[in-house]
Amino acid sequence: MPVSRDTLRRLLVPLLLALLGIGLFSWLVPAERLAVADQLAGFPDSDQTAHAARPYILSALCFLPAACGLLYAFAGTLARYMTRQFAGIFAICFLSLLTIWLLQDLQNNLSDFRGGKHLLHTLGVFYGTRLPFIIRELLPYALLLSLLFCLGKLSKSREIVAMIQTGRSLPRIVGPLILSGLVATALCMALNYHWAPIAEGTGDEILETAKAAAIKGGAGVEIKASNVLYRNPGKHRLWMVGTFPKNYEKGEPLLNVEVTTTRDDKTLETRLAASKAIWNPADRSWTFENAITGEFTPGLYPMFNSEPETVVKQGWSETPWQLIKPGLSPPFLGIPDLNSWLKANSGNEVTLNPAPYLTQWHYRWAQPVICLVTVLLAAPLGIHFSRRGSTGGVAMAVALSGALLFFTTMSLSFGEASIISPAAAAWLPNAAFALLGMYLFHRRMTGRPIYQSILKLFPGGN
Repeated sequence: MPVSRDTLRRLLVPLLLALLGIGLFSWLVPAERLAVADQLAGFPDSDQTAHAARPYILSALCFLPAACGLLYAFAGTLARYMTRQFAGIFAICFLSLLTIWLLQDLQNNLSDFRGGKHLLHTLGVFYGTRLPFIIRELLPYALLLSLLFCLGKLSKSREIVAMIQTGRSLPRIVGPLILSGLVATALCMALNYHWAPIAEGTGDEILETAKAAAIKGGAGVEIKASNVLYRNPGKHRLWMVGTFPKNYEKGEPLLNVEVTTTRDDKTLETRLAASKAIWNPADRSWTFENAITGEFTPGLYPMFNSEPETVVKQGWSETPWQLIKPGLSPPFLGIPDLNSWLKANSGNEVTLNPAPYLTQWHYRWAQPVICLVTVLLAAPLGIHFSRRGSTGGVAMAVALSGALLFFTTMSLSFGEASIISPAAAAWLPNAAFALLGMYLFHRRMTGRPIYQSILKLFPGGN
């Protein structure tokens, strides 16, 4: 059966997007597989299953636009019209927000980049690295603005009323917009799995490197973390690492390391202080340079010796990745690294508080849902049928979205402080505002007033 010209025209966009996905797949996925292999080879205590999933998630991201194009090609006439109206406005809003964000960030950081060489290359690497983080942060705002503008425009031109009069229900009219929120949620969830948190932390590292280059030509060590304390309760060892160099995972030694061993009765047994500590992943041995060893015997004076040669410790289970985890900031860790941290530090709850890491683990899954919640809040408030216009609904939608972000920040603080459970801290604001959005959507479907009914909830509201 021959394919019609209209069908071929519809399939052209998904086909082009599929070709784009193949190009991205060929460029990004092999590099990601190498990064995963390096991670697991250098740090075998990492969560192998979670890290191994990274190339597959990245592959799905490459073909997400093609899947959206395919849905658009086989959608109905109304769905395609609503999608076109929304997509154009969304592209303008997102690019405008991206431009404003880049200009503001560049204004704040340009002075730190001027001292280094290859300014344009450094800026390209800096913002290219941070792109997953930028997309995740700007998507909810772009959705909010584009939804309000798109639905306000259709309401003002009476197109929404005309669609309803032809027998289309309100859920069917805004269905493509809700699907857009689901796509944005899936995109943010995939980015939040690993790349967006890592991009945020890596961007800060690039900025610190640029600052170091601007001061005395970048003399000194690029620091990844400093003054990190790690306790191995099973082996009665306490590590104090003064400095983790930026490329410690590539073989650079840890600096100013002190390892204290205690007996079962918690009395001191030995102490080893060294200027450098090098880990060999091949035989999992530690080599300490410029070491001073101390032995503590009950009832006797401690004995300290300066070792003329390096001190090698075989059979120690600690790895650099395991040691640095207590010094890493939870917001800069993705799901695989958070899994690794929680697994490695299980049983260390006395010296290490797992609440910030558990809260961030749940937030990795909860944060992307803000995109869908934003759609649920903006869709009913962006539509209006009265001649008074959409000013009240737009103001209320912006206020509710701001309240969602505020309560999310407060809830995360409570979760990290162990005031409420980590899961509740991450999910409670989304659940509350999603229920509010569905309530507003129900009132809009039944033709009941929204703006005035919300005002009555506040003292003095009419």
